[in-house]
Amino acid sequence: MDDAEKAILIEEFAKSLESDLLGRYGPVMTGDELLRALGYPSREAFRQSLVRNTVAIPLFDLEYRRGKYALVKDVARHLTEQRFSAKFGVSLNHEQGGDSR
Repeated sequence: MDDAEKAILIEEFAKSLESDLLGRYGPVMTGDELLRALGYPSREAFRQSLVRNTVAIPLFDLEYRRGKYALVKDVARHLTEQRFSAKFGVSLNHEQGGDSR
């Protein structure tokens, strides 16, 4: 499989995953669903990642709401990158690191 075919496969997978997540959670994820999707074993592990600023996707606050939020699009893109990095050793070259203010 050449690089162009890999890129098409990766984009199709990312869009499919995003569609699935969007149907299930809406445009944003938070709470236990976000933690599970990102692979954190506990709330404490997620909290430590926030403190260390090592969350792999951008997070944001919503006015008058508790917790951290992430766009489903960012979650899907990150999971896709992790999946295909392991399989093909390729990166989607998206911005990493989160805003955990």
